[in-house]
Amino acid sequence: MDTPQLHLQTRRPRREWPIAAGLLLLALVPSIAGAFRIGEIASGAPETAANARFMQMPLPVALHIAGALLYSTVGAFQFLPRLRRGHTGWHRFAGRYLLVPAGLVVAGTGLWMTAFYDTPAVDDRAVAVSRYVIGAAMLACILLGVAAVRRHDYFAHGSWMIRAYALAMGAGTQVLTSGPPLLLFGEPTELARLLQMDAGWIINALVAELIIARRRAASRRPATMIA
Repeated sequence: MDTPQLHLQTRRPRREWPIAAGLLLLALVPSIAGAFRIGEIASGAPETAANARFMQMPLPVALHIAGALLYSTVGAFQFLPRLRRGHTGWHRFAGRYLLVPAGLVVAGTGLWMTAFYDTPAVDDRAVAVSRYVIGAAMLACILLGVAAVRRHDYFAHGSWMIRAYALAMGAGTQVLTSGPPLLLFGEPTELARLLQMDAGWIINALVAELIIARRRAASRRPATMIA
Protein backbone atom coordinates (compact mmCIF):
# COMPACT_ATOMS: atom_id res chain seq x y z
CA MET A 1 0.00 0.00 0.00
CA ASP A 2 1.39 3.40 -1.06
CA THR A 3 1.15 5.72 1.94
CA PRO A 4 2.50 9.22 2.71
CA GLN A 5 4.39 7.73 5.65
CA LEU A 6 6.16 5.32 3.32
CA HIS A 7 7.12 8.13 0.95
CA LEU A 8 8.47 10.13 3.91
CA GLN A 9 10.51 7.17 5.07
CA THR A 10 12.04 6.59 1.65
CA ARG A 11 12.87 10.26 1.13
CA ARG A 12 14.44 10.86 4.54
CA PRO A 13 17.78 9.05 3.90
CA ARG A 14 18.37 11.29 0.85
CA ARG A 15 18.13 14.36 3.06
CA GLU A 16 20.80 13.06 5.43
CA TRP A 17 23.72 13.63 3.07
CA PRO A 18 23.35 17.43 2.96
CA ILE A 19 23.92 17.31 6.73
CA ALA A 20 27.34 15.74 6.22
CA ALA A 21 28.06 18.10 3.33
CA GLY A 22 27.18 21.10 5.49
CA LEU A 23 29.43 19.92 8.32
CA LEU A 24 32.30 19.33 5.91
CA LEU A 25 31.76 22.79 4.43
CA LEU A 26 31.81 24.28 7.93
CA ALA A 27 35.18 22.63 8.52
CA LEU A 28 36.61 23.71 5.16
CA VAL A 29 38.12 27.09 6.04
CA PRO A 30 39.76 25.94 9.31
CA SER A 31 41.08 22.89 7.44
CA ILE A 32 42.62 25.08 4.73
CA ALA A 33 44.17 27.33 7.37
CA GLY A 34 45.51 24.27 9.18
CA ALA A 35 46.99 22.85 5.98
CA PHE A 36 48.69 26.19 5.35
CA ARG A 37 50.13 26.14 8.88
CA ILE A 38 51.42 22.57 8.44
CA GLY A 39 52.97 23.64 5.15
CA GLU A 40 54.77 26.50 6.90
CA ILE A 41 56.16 24.17 9.53
CA ALA A 42 57.18 21.46 7.06
CA SER A 43 58.93 23.90 4.72
CA GLY A 44 60.73 25.73 7.52
CA ALA A 45 59.19 29.08 6.66
CA PRO A 46 60.76 32.20 8.19
CA GLU A 47 59.52 33.09 11.65
CA THR A 48 57.15 36.02 11.97
CA ALA A 49 55.23 37.48 14.88
CA ALA A 50 52.18 35.52 13.70
CA ASN A 51 53.82 32.09 13.43
CA ALA A 52 56.76 32.17 15.87
CA ARG A 53 54.99 30.09 18.53
CA PHE A 54 54.12 27.40 16.00
CA MET A 55 57.58 27.29 14.44
CA GLN A 56 59.32 27.06 17.82
CA MET A 57 56.98 24.34 19.18
CA PRO A 58 55.39 22.67 16.16
CA LEU A 59 54.27 19.34 17.64
CA PRO A 60 51.18 20.55 19.59
CA VAL A 61 49.75 22.53 16.68
CA ALA A 62 50.53 19.75 14.19
CA LEU A 63 48.71 17.22 16.39
CA HIS A 64 45.84 19.66 16.89
CA ILE A 65 45.39 20.26 13.15
CA ALA A 66 45.67 16.58 12.21
CA GLY A 67 43.26 15.57 14.99
CA ALA A 68 40.78 18.29 14.06
CA LEU A 69 40.83 17.29 10.39
CA LEU A 70 40.16 13.65 11.24
CA TYR A 71 37.55 14.49 13.87
CA SER A 72 35.60 16.90 11.69
CA THR A 73 35.57 14.78 8.53
CA VAL A 74 34.89 11.33 9.98
CA GLY A 75 32.55 12.78 12.60
CA ALA A 76 30.37 14.38 9.94
CA PHE A 77 29.19 10.91 8.88
CA GLN A 78 28.68 9.50 12.38
CA PHE A 79 25.47 11.48 12.79
CA LEU A 80 23.69 10.17 9.69
CA PRO A 81 20.99 7.86 11.14
CA ARG A 82 20.74 5.54 8.13
CA LEU A 83 24.50 5.13 7.83
CA ARG A 84 24.82 4.59 11.57
CA ARG A 85 22.07 1.95 11.65
CA GLY A 86 23.18 0.20 8.45
CA HIS A 87 26.88 0.09 9.26
CA THR A 88 27.09 -0.43 13.01
CA GLY A 89 30.51 -2.07 12.73
CA TRP A 90 32.00 0.95 11.02
CA HIS A 91 30.25 3.31 13.44
CA ARG A 92 31.79 1.53 16.43
CA PHE A 93 35.22 1.21 14.83
CA ALA A 94 35.34 4.86 13.77
CA GLY A 95 34.13 6.04 17.16
CA ARG A 96 36.45 3.88 19.24
CA TYR A 97 39.65 4.03 17.21
CA LEU A 98 39.40 7.30 15.29
CA LEU A 99 37.02 9.83 16.79
CA VAL A 100 37.56 9.37 20.51
CA PRO A 101 41.37 9.49 20.23
CA ALA A 102 41.23 12.39 17.75
CA GLY A 103 38.78 14.32 19.92
CA LEU A 104 40.94 13.86 23.01
CA VAL A 105 43.97 15.06 21.04
CA VAL A 106 42.09 18.12 19.77
CA ALA A 107 40.87 19.11 23.22
CA GLY A 108 44.13 18.26 24.98
CA THR A 109 46.39 20.12 22.56
CA GLY A 110 43.98 23.05 22.55
CA LEU A 111 44.34 23.33 26.31
CA TRP A 112 48.12 22.91 26.09
CA MET A 113 48.49 25.64 23.47
CA THR A 114 46.29 28.00 25.48
CA ALA A 115 48.47 27.43 28.54
CA PHE A 116 51.95 27.53 26.99
CA TYR A 117 51.92 29.32 23.65
CA ASP A 118 52.77 33.02 23.58
CA THR A 119 49.46 34.16 22.10
CA PRO A 120 48.58 37.65 20.80
CA ALA A 121 47.49 40.13 23.46
CA VAL A 122 43.89 40.09 22.22
CA ASP A 123 43.72 36.37 23.09
CA ASP A 124 45.58 36.51 26.39
CA ARG A 125 42.90 37.02 29.02
CA ALA A 126 39.17 36.59 28.44
CA VAL A 127 39.50 34.53 25.25
CA ALA A 128 41.99 32.25 26.98
CA VAL A 129 39.47 31.61 29.77
CA SER A 130 36.85 30.70 27.15
CA ARG A 131 39.29 28.31 25.49
CA TYR A 132 40.01 26.61 28.82
CA VAL A 133 36.26 26.21 29.44
CA ILE A 134 35.56 24.85 25.94
CA GLY A 135 38.54 22.49 25.95
CA ALA A 136 37.59 21.10 29.35
CA ALA A 137 33.94 20.80 28.32
CA MET A 138 34.87 18.93 25.15
CA LEU A 139 37.05 16.51 27.10
CA ALA A 140 34.24 15.94 29.60
CA CYS A 141 31.65 15.35 26.85
CA ILE A 142 33.85 12.74 25.15
CA LEU A 143 34.57 10.91 28.40
CA LEU A 144 30.89 11.00 29.41
CA GLY A 145 29.97 9.68 25.97
CA VAL A 146 32.40 6.77 26.35
CA ALA A 147 31.03 6.02 29.82
CA ALA A 148 27.46 6.10 28.48
CA VAL A 149 28.10 3.62 25.68
CA ARG A 150 29.82 1.25 28.10
CA ARG A 151 26.65 1.10 30.18
CA HIS A 152 24.60 0.73 26.95
CA ASP A 153 22.89 4.11 27.33
CA TYR A 154 22.96 4.89 23.62
CA PHE A 155 20.82 8.01 23.78
CA ALA A 156 23.15 9.61 26.35
CA HIS A 157 26.15 8.44 24.32
CA GLY A 158 24.88 10.14 21.19
CA SER A 159 23.94 13.28 23.08
CA TRP A 160 27.38 13.71 24.66
CA MET A 161 29.13 13.03 21.36
CA ILE A 162 26.94 15.58 19.57
CA ARG A 163 27.91 18.15 22.20
CA ALA A 164 31.62 17.35 21.86
CA TYR A 165 31.46 17.58 18.07
CA ALA A 166 29.57 20.89 18.22
CA LEU A 167 32.25 22.42 20.45
CA ALA A 168 35.03 21.13 18.21
CA MET A 169 33.34 22.65 15.16
CA GLY A 170 33.33 26.06 16.82
CA ALA A 171 36.33 27.04 14.69
CA GLY A 172 34.19 26.74 11.57
CA THR A 173 31.38 28.87 12.96
CA GLN A 174 33.92 31.40 14.23
CA VAL A 175 34.92 32.04 10.63
CA LEU A 176 31.37 33.34 10.15
CA THR A 177 31.20 35.27 13.43
CA SER A 178 34.63 36.90 13.15
CA GLY A 179 35.29 37.12 9.39
CA PRO A 180 32.70 39.73 8.37
CA PRO A 181 33.48 42.08 11.32
CA LEU A 182 37.18 41.81 10.47
CA LEU A 183 36.50 42.84 6.87
CA LEU A 184 34.19 45.67 7.89
CA PHE A 185 35.91 47.08 10.97
CA GLY A 186 39.47 45.76 10.96
CA GLU A 187 41.29 44.14 13.87
CA PRO A 188 38.98 43.58 16.87
CA THR A 189 39.34 44.88 20.37
CA GLU A 190 39.72 42.37 23.20
CA LEU A 191 35.98 42.57 23.96
CA ALA A 192 35.00 42.22 20.30
CA ARG A 193 37.32 39.23 19.92
CA LEU A 194 35.75 37.58 22.97
CA LEU A 195 32.22 38.13 21.67
CA GLN A 196 33.09 36.83 18.21
CA MET A 197 34.80 33.69 19.51
CA ASP A 198 32.19 32.91 22.13
CA ALA A 199 29.39 33.45 19.60
CA GLY A 200 30.76 30.59 17.49
CA TRP A 201 30.80 28.16 20.40
CA ILE A 202 27.42 29.29 21.76
CA ILE A 203 25.70 28.97 18.38
CA ASN A 204 27.03 25.44 17.97
CA ALA A 205 26.08 24.48 21.52
CA LEU A 206 22.51 25.74 21.02
CA VAL A 207 22.18 23.84 17.74
CA ALA A 208 23.47 20.70 19.47
CA GLU A 209 20.88 21.02 22.24
CA LEU A 210 18.14 21.53 19.64
CA ILE A 211 19.19 18.35 17.85
CA ILE A 212 19.31 16.43 21.13
CA ALA A 213 15.85 17.70 22.08
CA ARG A 214 14.47 16.53 18.72
CA ARG A 215 16.11 13.12 19.18
CA ARG A 216 14.57 12.87 22.65
CA ALA A 217 11.12 13.74 21.30
CA ALA A 218 11.48 11.21 18.48
CA SER A 219 12.54 8.48 20.91
CA ARG A 220 9.36 9.03 22.92
CA ARG A 221 7.09 9.01 19.89
CA PRO A 222 5.19 5.72 19.43
CA ALA A 223 6.20 3.68 16.43
CA THR A 224 3.90 4.10 13.44
CA MET A 225 2.67 1.02 11.62
CA ILE A 226 3.21 1.29 7.91
CA ALA A 227 1.00 -0.88 5.71
